[in-house]
Amino acid sequence: MPLPTRPGLDAVPAYRQGRSAPAGASKLSSNESPHPPLPSVVDAVTARLATLHRYPDMSAAALRERLAARYDVDLSEVTVGAGSVEIAAQLIHAVAGAGDEVVFAWRSFEAYPSLVRIAGATPVPVPLDAHHAHDLDAMLAAITPRTRLIFVCNPNNPTGTVVDADELERFVAAVPHDVLVVIDEAYVHFDRTESRGAGIELFRRHPHVAVLHTFSKAYGLAGLRIGYAIAPAAVAENQRKVAVPFGVTDLAQTAALASLDAEDELATRIDEVVAQRDRLHDVLTAAGWPAVRSQANFVWVPAGDRTAELERLLQEGGVVARAFPGEGVRISSGSVEDIDRVESALETELAEVNA
Repeated sequence: MPLPTRPGLDAVPAYRQGRSAPAGASKLSSNESPHPPLPSVVDAVTARLATLHRYPDMSAAALRERLAARYDVDLSEVTVGAGSVEIAAQLIHAVAGAGDEVVFAWRSFEAYPSLVRIAGATPVPVPLDAHHAHDLDAMLAAITPRTRLIFVCNPNNPTGTVVDADELERFVAAVPHDVLVVIDEAYVHFDRTESRGAGIELFRRHPHVAVLHTFSKAYGLAGLRIGYAIAPAAVAENQRKVAVPFGVTDLAQTAALASLDAEDELATRIDEVVAQRDRLHDVLTAAGWPAVRSQANFVWVPAGDRTAELERLLQEGGVVARAFPGEGVRISSGSVEDIDRVESALETELAEVNA
């Protein structure tokens, strides 16, 4: 007799991590920080190694208190998880189940549809508009009596586009109050528009908004897995019920607190990433590729039928990027040397075409 399996899991693809890069190549496939951890963060984590035999504080009290004070919200409204992926999963499980629907733009964060299906709910992807941005009117039209949650990834992954603050306000106001709007701001630190960080203000003004942040990107803690949400107290209480017990390690909590202490130093690194992101966009467009102007730490190239060609060119030039077959390539912003390598790979193509 075969072992039992859960019905429906055949429709859930395993999450695909960005490909590793061979020695000497640039790994621009995972939206990681190109910078190593700050020395002060390393020191703080090192000092906690002697207590690895103890369980972490499951409530992450010190970190949650710090975040509550930072955003001037109640402690009960702050939750933590093992990265933004687990926080997104918590939010889905907190409000949706079998027979419910979760709306999101598509293409957007790759994990959304899988997380929704794992919760037993039904994913409702809504195509992006012609500018690779959220089609908010279409998302409103997709709401049904079964809708329980809507994700707005802002800036959007993988396109890097941003929903204007006024448009987002209009959208949130139009969504019924029994539907939770989750504004996923995993890349907010790289946003240089006036809309930057609009989610927190919307949380203050609307009773059905939650905001998702992570320490993986701008703070450079991808390897330690820690993120957090600011959510209505009733939602946050249910998040804590569905969270993985002890899912956020003591080392991750320590690193997050140390990173909040070093934000001025981190801001310089973020500015460098933004500068290389904009340079990457210009390099791509100069080489004739249809890159989209980004407000995240990556650039999206909707290469369509030429996706495999672009991936091959980059790979031959020592660059590993994230390809979505038949759709496009997402290239993370890296160091100066990384973007030099992208430029060199594409210049080689131009030289061959013009020969």
